[in-house]
Amino acid sequence: MDLAVECSRAAKVFPLDERYGLGAQVKRSAVSVPSNIAEGRGRLGPGGFLNHLSIARGSLFEVETQLLLAKRLSYLDDQAAQDLLKRTTQVNCLLAGLIRALKAKRRFTKTE
Repeated sequence: MDLAVECSRAAKVFPLDERYGLGAQVKRSAVSVPSNIAEGRGRLGPGGFLNHLSIARGSLFEVETQLLLAKRLSYLDDQAAQDLLKRTTQVNCLLAGLIRALKAKRRFTKTE
């Protein structure tokens, strides 16, 4: 959720002509990450959760790509881009760990 808030704030400094373009895409993709985690958590069984975590991870990579593009277009200064990209890396690590844990739990449950 912190990433979504930070991306929303960052998108406010994009040029006005990007309000409905890249800025909106960054915000939408960033909001999609915690939204899919939450939706997956509400599903019954680890399979549904894993599917939504995969979707969240895809959205996270969209955010990362959009931030890199915003940096190249000089919509974000180097420090802001670096901070946001660092946050995407942290979220990716958390998602990867959660995915690994759920897969291990699913394997363990199947072998019992």
